[in-house]
Amino acid sequence: MKKILLGIIPLLLAGGLYAGVKVTPLKSSIAEESFQTYIVIDALKELGYSVEPIKEVAYTVAYQTIGQNSDSDDVYFMADSWDPLQDSMFAKAGGDKKLYRKGVYVKNSAQGYLIDKKTADKYHIKYINDLKDPKIAKLFDANGDGKADLTGCNPGWGCEKVIEHQLDAFGLRNTVTDNQGQYSAIIADTITRYKQGKPILYYTWTPYWVSGILVPGKDTTWLQVTHSAHPSGKSTKLANGMDFGFNVNNQRIVANKSVATKHKDIAKLFAIMKLSVNDVSSENMLVSKGQNKNEDMKKHAKIWISQNRATFDKWIQEAKAAK
Repeated sequence: MKKILLGIIPLLLAGGLYAGVKVTPLKSSIAEESFQTYIVIDALKELGYSVEPIKEVAYTVAYQTIGQNSDSDDVYFMADSWDPLQDSMFAKAGGDKKLYRKGVYVKNSAQGYLIDKKTADKYHIKYINDLKDPKIAKLFDANGDGKADLTGCNPGWGCEKVIEHQLDAFGLRNTVTDNQGQYSAIIADTITRYKQGKPILYYTWTPYWVSGILVPGKDTTWLQVTHSAHPSGKSTKLANGMDFGFNVNNQRIVANKSVATKHKDIAKLFAIMKLSVNDVSSENMLVSKGQNKNEDMKKHAKIWISQNRATFDKWIQEAKAAK
């Protein structure tokens, strides 16, 4: 009887039971972060875990939920933790004492301000600080109030705090309006203005589909800042001396701390998974063209896995070895 039971245990594990362990993926409202999340979900399923449907919540809620379950036997994770943009959220949720965040999932995610290249070249605009001049700012006035209209980002993402900080730091309050809201809607209006030949000013990040339509260097120009002014107090200057006002970010997988001891296979998986910025951008472009339903994005993840099967299988093998 003992031998029979020992033989059944591996079969139960392979069937995804894992003694009732619940794995809950958390994600922001940004559809373009679904691709990364579904790849992680598929990897977890291959390890034998049953995974709950994605819970869409605000970033702050995701961090808090993960931190509050730091000692849980269950697993809570978010595949898109922006480091260092969201470091304050990470810290408030308990930091390394309550959350597990090892490895880098997507490297070198840039962000910052851009304007259309035609206006940049004509008026020799190089810095966001140049918009302190009312005459320059008025070029980007979309509603007739004389101030530049900046396409900002959603409150709660983290980037809005940097933008608001810099409006004060660079003395832009009287000449620039930070338009916050549903990013997908306001950037759509910005693209429409560009197609109409009007000047545009906007914030964006990579990997994201916007830079596939408004191509930097061809259609648009990145603006720099004259000096670093970040809420963290840290320098944003790059090694080459350029400074775009934002740190280059890495997207990392964050989970409750207990995975490090209770689910070493998951901990290992989260530490070694890697996607290229280009792969994420390519998928995001499909989303922008209408393939934006959950089933579409699940399919995108499965296609990526099939095209990168050797890499994916290596992740699984290393994770299983850690168990």
